[in-house]
Amino acid sequence: MRFAFTPEQERYAARIRAFAEERIAPYYQEGDRTGEMRPGLVGELAGQGLLGLRVPAGHGGLGADCVTTGAALEELARADFNACYGVLQAALIADVLNGNATDEQRRRWLPPIASGEALVALCLTEPAHGSDAAAIELRAEPDGDGWRLTGVKTSIMLGAYATHGLVFARTGGPGARGVTAFYLPLDDRHLTRTRTRDAGGRAAGRAELRFDGLPAGPEDVVGGEGLGFVQVMRGFDYSRALISLMCVGAANASLEEALAHARTREAFGGPIGRLQGVAFPLAEHAAYLRAARLLAYEALWLKDQGREHAVPANMAKAWAPKAAVEACHQALLTFGQLGWSEELPLAQRMRDVMGLEIGDGTAQVTRLVVARHLLGRRYAP
Repeated sequence: MRFAFTPEQERYAARIRAFAEERIAPYYQEGDRTGEMRPGLVGELAGQGLLGLRVPAGHGGLGADCVTTGAALEELARADFNACYGVLQAALIADVLNGNATDEQRRRWLPPIASGEALVALCLTEPAHGSDAAAIELRAEPDGDGWRLTGVKTSIMLGAYATHGLVFARTGGPGARGVTAFYLPLDDRHLTRTRTRDAGGRAAGRAELRFDGLPAGPEDVVGGEGLGFVQVMRGFDYSRALISLMCVGAANASLEEALAHARTREAFGGPIGRLQGVAFPLAEHAAYLRAARLLAYEALWLKDQGREHAVPANMAKAWAPKAAVEACHQALLTFGQLGWSEELPLAQRMRDVMGLEIGDGTAQVTRLVVARHLLGRRYAP
């Protein structure tokens, strides 16, 4: 049993940390103030191979394993949590396409994801259907040999910027088997984008997308008609471990800043780190983050081995965002009034991480997945 990266993984993680500290971190707070993605960011991420982590080398990507992908996201999240979303979506959608698309579709779709020419978004959630994703209502109405997509998707991360989307629409009857996945250009002639006003994640472009007859053809179907929901649910087990590492990375950045402050800030005749009321909470949150991190990497390692990984991935997603928010909060409190100000990124990290207590599977949904694996579907909620 090994609790270490390979030398290659160590080198790549170190490279991404150096890149993120130099080119990404300085703009983190600016993105929160402007609410906009920095011009040139997508190109810089692509230049480091971050958008092609899960794209096979034959299609212009790195063909990285899942543990390496997690390490890259953890390092990037330390610098700018919101810069992770392009990398996360590219990894998830590339996995879905690579596992379900035809050879011709992969040749057509994957290279632009790796190069950053295509910025991709997962278009699943609707105003009345978040956790109950199998009940989505966006319709794919037959139109000649293809379809026209009509309806609304909401809470679409990167929705304000994405050039392409993995869009889930109802082609058949009720339930999961009536849902088909389409990979489509998000053509604004048939699409209206409305930005949301959020407490965090402001530069990540979360948006509502209103589809008004967006055309789709048989060549745009991923995996087969009626198979869309099954495909994305498999992907979520994997992406939930990645999200957990994003949360841990951001929270550890705040915790490290709080520890450094506790060594240098003096009160009552010495550094505040010598006070149990300061030191013990930081030690406790460090333990929680370490455990959540190990659980997430276990899930990614299992996926790399071709083994069942749903339980640890969903356990991590149920726990890591909450643990990260609480660690960010404690780090903020350690700084006192300075932590509450916008002079430091502590409050912003807490707000940004909090969004993933909701997104990509709430704690209730992920615990439901775990319960069904542990008890068996017949004996679980």
